[in-house]
Amino acid sequence: MDHILSKSKIARLFILMVKTSKFIVILFISVFLLSNFLDSNECKAKSTVKEKIDHASELPPIECPLRKQGINLHDLKPFKDVQKYIEFLERKDRELWQKPDIVINELSLKGTEKIADVGAGSGYFTFRLSKELPKGNVYAIDIEPEMIRHIHHNAISNNIRNIEAVFSTPDNPHIPEDVDLVFVCDVLHHVKNKGDWLKALFSQMKNDSKLVLIEFKEGNLPEGPPEDMKIPLEKMVSITTSAGFTKLKQKDELLPYQYYLEFKK
Repeated sequence: MDHILSKSKIARLFILMVKTSKFIVILFISVFLLSNFLDSNECKAKSTVKEKIDHASELPPIECPLRKQGINLHDLKPFKDVQKYIEFLERKDRELWQKPDIVINELSLKGTEKIADVGAGSGYFTFRLSKELPKGNVYAIDIEPEMIRHIHHNAISNNIRNIEAVFSTPDNPHIPEDVDLVFVCDVLHHVKNKGDWLKALFSQMKNDSKLVLIEFKEGNLPEGPPEDMKIPLEKMVSITTSAGFTKLKQKDELLPYQYYLEFKK
């Protein structure tokens, strides 16, 4: 009887050992898999951190151009008012008559130019021009600090490295000395002393650089400023050449409501 019990105990002990062995194997496998999972996540986390650091190092400078000019940001117009004006400038139907693609094609850019977009506003042409300049850049120049802030913010947010926002004054266009082309669209009719402003522009541009002027034609048009603000084509050519520029090109039919003029210093 004791012999039988002894065999029974041995059998139970053997079964217990087998079960225990299975448990140890399962435990070992679980620990191994968990260890690999944690290692993998750590590598991914390190990789993500590295990517964020690398991406951050590629961002353009964040320094606000308005602060550099000593502009108090608390004095700017309310955001809602500014946003309404930006939406007006960027409205979809503007493309139908402004035809930005046709205008940019007329510039015959090589992609290396430095362009001053004077009176850049919301950046309607600024951001389009920047795409055509893989080895060049655009100076977005405006007298409205709210527009400078808007363009600067958009360039930073979209990691566009070839746009620099420049704050100017009504009587001084502030053209950087390395500019190859000055682009002025729908702006000059707002300028009070047009002749003096063009002379200042001429003095700031380098030799052999170009000036493109786009203004609204005379007549009853669905778009554009009041008739008394428009600059007749002949007068525009006259005051621009009087400032020292030489006319290179004139396109009356390129755009439905505006004329296109190209000059050279």
